[in-house]
Amino acid sequence: MSKVEKIIKELSKIIPDRLYINLMYFRHFHRFPNLKDPQTFNEKLQWLKLYDRRSEYTTMVDKYLAKEYVANIIGEEYIIPTIDVWNTIDEIDWDSLPNQFVLKWNHDSGSIVICKDKSKLDKGAAIKILRRNEHSSGYWYGREWPYKNVKPCIIAEQYMEDEDGELKDFKFFSFDGETKAMFVATDRFNKEEDTKFDFYDTQFNHMPFTNGHPNATRQINKPQNFDLMIQLASKLSKGYPHIRVDFYEVNGKVYFGELTLYHWSGFVPFNPPLYDKMFGDWIKLPSKNN
Repeated sequence: MSKVEKIIKELSKIIPDRLYINLMYFRHFHRFPNLKDPQTFNEKLQWLKLYDRRSEYTTMVDKYLAKEYVANIIGEEYIIPTIDVWNTIDEIDWDSLPNQFVLKWNHDSGSIVICKDKSKLDKGAAIKILRRNEHSSGYWYGREWPYKNVKPCIIAEQYMEDEDGELKDFKFFSFDGETKAMFVATDRFNKEEDTKFDFYDTQFNHMPFTNGHPNATRQINKPQNFDLMIQLASKLSKGYPHIRVDFYEVNGKVYFGELTLYHWSGFVPFNPPLYDKMFGDWIKLPSKNN
């Protein structure tokens, strides 16, 4: 990071949330968001950051605490088993880990260590991945305030893969108890390919737009438990204006991934833009609570 970039990063920390959100939105959309009467999905996400602040949101975005939160609503059988938890990198007990495992921080999404064979694990490289995001926070980039109070820890989870040898992510957009759409994330860990996002409606009809990543060039099969995932996502979103609920499907069984309150932090355009308005229509804004 250059000296100028460091100065900009430090200056961003003293800018009030509303001003920062306006500037970031302008950077990505070349216009300011309508926060008085938001209409699009991305505008409404910015409004929710500023004016819908419930204490449980911090638990929901914490990848460790969210497991118990979700289990209490839909059941323990949908939770990926946790092997161990540590507060710091130095505390990790590498010898106690099984041959296959996954390590990740509870407060960010970019520091995943996937180990398929412990005998071939480059521990130094793994530590470097974890160290990179040790002090990161979803709050500073997108002003996603729930991350501000997440206490960082490292989670060791059971390693999983589906029948294709990967772990496709099925991400459902739910609105106060009603699921309206989802997307499938593929090639997430394929170093030879860009990640792919393909959006579908609740009948698994492909939706003709992109958002952040290109569509896949190969056919994506409908998950075996597609309808169950819709039911679970709807149940988890009840009482909230919008939650994106992520699931995996492994050997015919559904597993919870994570809860996301602000997809792409509301800073990534839909192409074409009319889908930004379509998704926005599904969010019914609550009374201000900040």
